[in-house]
Amino acid sequence: MKNFKIATTQFENKSGDKAYNLSVIKQLTKQAANQGAQAIAFHECSITGYTFARHLSKPQMLELAEFVPQGPSVTQLIEFAKEFNIAILAGLFEKDENDNLFKAYVCVDGTGLIAKHRKLHPFINPHLSPGTAFTVFNLYGWKCGILICYDNNIIENVRATTLLGAQIIFMPHVTMCTPSTRPGAGFVAAKLWKNKEENSDLLRTEFDGLKGRQWLMKWLPARAYDNGIYAIFANPIGMDYDQLKNGCSMIIDPFGDIMAECRSLNNELVIAELSPAPLTAAGGYRYIQARKPELYKDIIGEVHESNQQVSWLKKENIDL
Repeated sequence: MKNFKIATTQFENKSGDKAYNLSVIKQLTKQAANQGAQAIAFHECSITGYTFARHLSKPQMLELAEFVPQGPSVTQLIEFAKEFNIAILAGLFEKDENDNLFKAYVCVDGTGLIAKHRKLHPFINPHLSPGTAFTVFNLYGWKCGILICYDNNIIENVRATTLLGAQIIFMPHVTMCTPSTRPGAGFVAAKLWKNKEENSDLLRTEFDGLKGRQWLMKWLPARAYDNGIYAIFANPIGMDYDQLKNGCSMIIDPFGDIMAECRSLNNELVIAELSPAPLTAAGGYRYIQARKPELYKDIIGEVHESNQQVSWLKKENIDL
């Protein structure tokens, strides 16, 4: 395998405004390509916006969602990829011919759709159906996987994607700065964003504290380290509907170390060059080789009813 230059991004999307969001995606994609990136990753529902969907009816969701890959948004992504000679990964709401709805994340290049992942653990709208499969695909000679936001909180999903061959896992999110049972969690006041330059120090303190980056650092590097994979994390900056998000999009290597991270309060991209050597030099590779599935296959595979609880969706937490 040859080295692989990947960009990850943060930007402030507009709820339901696909034209605007795609214009920002195009701008950042051009910048990344000009800097030599071969692929660029955007956050969960970067095309459509995300948090506002919790209020939408099924007819409204069906109007917002698109068929993949023949819908207009993915068609535009393919055009951008062809124009700038780069692979693009971005997210949107998807519908099928039977009016089923999904949270989707796609990878395209100039020739068309390469891969599509449907979120395994959607929750933002009750009309969304969960995906039923892991996603692993080839990109520039590398094996890549996709897990969307909450999918990454279930450690079995990351390990399963790795065992299916993934060396890079794209992890698009809309996360952090929401209430939770964990100490220090909570919203960051949206009023701070109205004059972000004046409030930049306070915003950075909030964004980097337990409401944001400190929480992320408790688990995200471990997903890369334990599995010996590169993690490509993308998260929005600024207002996503009524919630303020802290960005911190980053690329983490198989040792669990940050290679590149967005640190501004603006739309931004960073690029890291991935090399094959750490994939087998990191501890995660050795740990996977040392597994003894006969000890725990029946435990992990035991019948279990999934009960997904999202603290911030409780009514007392969302009346901002």
